[in-house]
Order: sequence, then structure tokens, then C-alpha cells
Amino acid sequence: MRKTIIAGNWKMYKTIAEAIELANGLKRELFDLNPQLIEIVICPAFTALSEVRDVISDSNLQLGAQDVFWEDEGAFTGEVSCLMLKDIGCRFVIIGHSERRQYFAETNEVVNKKARTVLRHGLIPIVCVGETLSEREKGLTFKVLEDHIYNGLKQISKEDILRVIIAYEPVWAIGTGRTATAEQAQEAQSYIRSLLAKMYDKQTAQQVRIQYGGSVKPENISELVSQPDVDGALVGLASLNLESFVKIVKRASQVRK
Repeated sequence: MRKTIIAGNWKMYKTIAEAIELANGLKRELFDLNPQLIEIVICPAFTALSEVRDVISDSNLQLGAQDVFWEDEGAFTGEVSCLMLKDIGCRFVIIGHSERRQYFAETNEVVNKKARTVLRHGLIPIVCVGETLSEREKGLTFKVLEDHIYNGLKQISKEDILRVIIAYEPVWAIGTGRTATAEQAQEAQSYIRSLLAKMYDKQTAQQVRIQYGGSVKPENISELVSQPDVDGALVGLASLNLESFVKIVKRASQVRK
């Protein structure tokens, strides 16, 4: 059985003081959840990673970063390497988020470089894939997913793909309040799993965890994670509110497939 994973992407929000406050609240409210049944990951801005690490070091919460560069070191002003993230205590790294693709022109080639680097350093990549509203309306959802999966995961071995988390995030549902229905999420994520079966094999594909991301909230999380191919959620704005994120995590933890 695939373990549920809920990850909070704090995006470009929270000062260090605010991040510490939220991390302390999550630690207090979620302390009794069994990490063998659900993984909880929080991804603050780079500036708050070390302080949040100190807060959650003795808890069931895990630390993730929102991005990384593919080189270990060098003259790459403004970038952060896997070595730095490991040094600060990160275990997860979000890669290829739609906002990175949209605002910073990240391509599948860039996503692939980052994913392979993260795996090489023993970290866990959360690789984001998904279509825009225009692409969905043109009936291109499956074509976009095929492009993102085949090219974003190129040259990743069968052994390594088992450590990858895939986040299906329909771009039209991110931060818009519009959420894909549970049926739409299941359809897309089932297709992603079928692509993995073609790239690797069916048994391997069944072990890979696939999250849903896009206006996740307490009101829809239970229905989403009840779907057979939805193994959790990548939560954006709702993860910035203590009460909201706690409800999402607790409700997801109560769903048994």
C-alpha cells in the first residue's frame, strides 16, 4: 500500500518569525499522527529553512525545499545546490512547479537535470506535471502529461523512480479556487501511472506515489485522496494557514484505501 503524503508549499510567503510560528503550530497540532501511515512535509522559503529545521527536528514533520540547481557548486549567483539543502536538513525538493515553468521558463530538460541531481544526492524529488487551462480546453491534457513524464523523468532508473513523488497539478486550478474534481484528478493520475508502466513496468508504476495539487482545501481533501491513484496532495495557499493545513492533513490521514 502506498503511504499518503501531504506536502505544504509555502511559496514566497512567511518571514522567519512567521515560519517559526507556523512550524511550531503544526508540530503541536499534528504530533499524534503516525508517520508510518502519513508523511507530512513542509517547504518554507530558503531563508527560513534552518530555523524551521530546528523547530521540527524532534517531530513527525519533514523538511523540503521549493527548488534547487543541478550543479553542486560554482559561479551560479542566486542558486542553491543539493549539498546546501542536505547540509541544512532537507529531505524533499519540489521540482518543476508550474510557477517555475511559467515565470522562470523552466523546461522538461531543466526539470530532468534537477530530478536526477536530487536523486544522486539521496534526496526525494517532488516532480510537478500538469496542463494549462488552454491545453485542457483543447483536449491536450494527456499529450502534455506524456511530454512532462517522458521528458522530465528521462534516464531515471527503475530503482530511483520508486523514490520520486509525482505531483499532478492542473495549472488552471493553482491558486484560482478552481479545483479539479476528484474524477478529473483520478483520470489524469491514472493516466500518469499508465505512462510509468510503459516506461518501467506495471509493478513499479503501482509503487510510485502521485499527489494532486491545485486549490486543495479541507473541504475536498477526503474525496481527492479516496481516489485509487491519488496518494496525497501538494498544498499551496492552504498550507499557509495553521487551521486549514491541520484539517487537510488530519482528514487525509483518516482515509483508508
